[in-house]
Amino acid sequence: MSNEARERFRPFSDPEEFERIIELDTVSEMWTRCVRDYSELPAIVFDGESHTYGQLEEDAARFRAVLKSRTDGKRIVFFAPNSYQFVKAFIASATLGLTSIILPPQLNSQALFGCAMQFGADAVVYDESLSETVDAVSGKLQGKALIKISESGEDSLPVSPCEGKTPCLMMFTGGTTGKNKCALLSNTAVMQGTVNGCYGVKPLFNQRYLLVLPFFHVFGLIRNLMTSLYTGSALYICKSNKDMFKDIAVFKPTVMVMVPALAEMALTLSKQFGRNMLGDDLKYIIAGAAAVSPYLIKEYDKLGVSLLQGYGLTETANLVSGNPLSLEYPDSVGFPYPNQELKIVDGELWLRGKNMMEGYVGTEEPSFTDDGWFRTGDLVRIDENGLLYITGRIKEIIVLPSGENISPAELEAQFNVLPFIQDSQVFEDENSSGKKILALEVVPRRTVLAQLKPEDPREFIVSELEKINDALPEYQRVSRITVRDEDFARTPSMKIVRYKNGKK
Repeated sequence: MSNEARERFRPFSDPEEFERIIELDTVSEMWTRCVRDYSELPAIVFDGESHTYGQLEEDAARFRAVLKSRTDGKRIVFFAPNSYQFVKAFIASATLGLTSIILPPQLNSQALFGCAMQFGADAVVYDESLSETVDAVSGKLQGKALIKISESGEDSLPVSPCEGKTPCLMMFTGGTTGKNKCALLSNTAVMQGTVNGCYGVKPLFNQRYLLVLPFFHVFGLIRNLMTSLYTGSALYICKSNKDMFKDIAVFKPTVMVMVPALAEMALTLSKQFGRNMLGDDLKYIIAGAAAVSPYLIKEYDKLGVSLLQGYGLTETANLVSGNPLSLEYPDSVGFPYPNQELKIVDGELWLRGKNMMEGYVGTEEPSFTDDGWFRTGDLVRIDENGLLYITGRIKEIIVLPSGENISPAELEAQFNVLPFIQDSQVFEDENSSGKKILALEVVPRRTVLAQLKPEDPREFIVSELEKINDALPEYQRVSRITVRDEDFARTPSMKIVRYKNGKK
């Protein structure tokens, strides 16, 4: 199964580069190879400075010495925004066999204290810009080393070998129930996710990545940072996303990893200004963390950019599948990656494999079934070509009074085929008499409407949506359609915030 899954991606890779995609067990093993093979190449560009792989290792080696001298423990909280110093410190921690607990820098002092205590952190590595937050709870963190991320030791420590099962990373996830949990990923899982990011992209090595996603999001850390390093690429870290387009003009990235909402914004600006706002050198957009509109895939193709979507979870070190055939199958999240097993139980995807977390930390909730399967909570199907499709989330299912089950995501996809519909949300509501109904809200894509120039845009949108609605089975039809003047509320990872309990 593993070799067959790997071979599915061979046609979409350069033959020589495909053979260079080697599975490794630990971050230490990967980083040793990176320093050996890419020492003189640029690794990280941040705040106007470029740092080679060799320089990054020198700085990481000194920080290893700091960690070794300041703490005897194994778990290190990372409390810092994206920066070169973050990369240096994370590489140092991972290659010292420590476990990095990545926290969002927006947390307040009490949340920081709670996480450090709940997850048994032995030290807190923090950015000076967050000193006030750390200082507010420093008295309560007795016995835990507080280390500034910019510290540098006079001595150096080399990369420390460890085993694949050694814990490497702890990251927050919504889990399958919607409650925040902390997933523990081993070195093996992190490396499987890193290598999975190499499949289906050509060219692969020595690219120029731009980072706009936060490192506390698994998509930003694994697919953006780790895969970039694995492939000897240069990663430009945006200091502020407000400056993203200025940074693109300077750095000229060839690959960008982003959520669909950001890709949508860049496309809108490209149409307004008549040029590709993501730069003429861009070859690929790797999109995930939310559903990707087929419209985006087709429009970016017109700009000479391949938008490739995939699917993954924090619990699976980010990557489960990737679609190198996005243009031909825009509704699919692609072929499953190697070294994992998939099965569908009552429509739900169950997984197990090398990319899987060790479990949730700090909760008594079972992480796996008795025979080791992880229940994703995602409803899926697989077609005759082996391509995976996400049809909804179990927790979002709406049960109608008739007993019929409605998957909002599956229904929304029917309406989203219209090029002037940017996003939509189907939910359960009540009419004026208190009867439960299905309702639909949509966010129009203004650039497309401007080209169509309908006499009454709102009336036109509703009319076209009604045509699709009338063709649906009766139990799936929505009873009310609303055209929004503004976007939906979104999470920090730019996912649409669902109306609670299926209701507005």
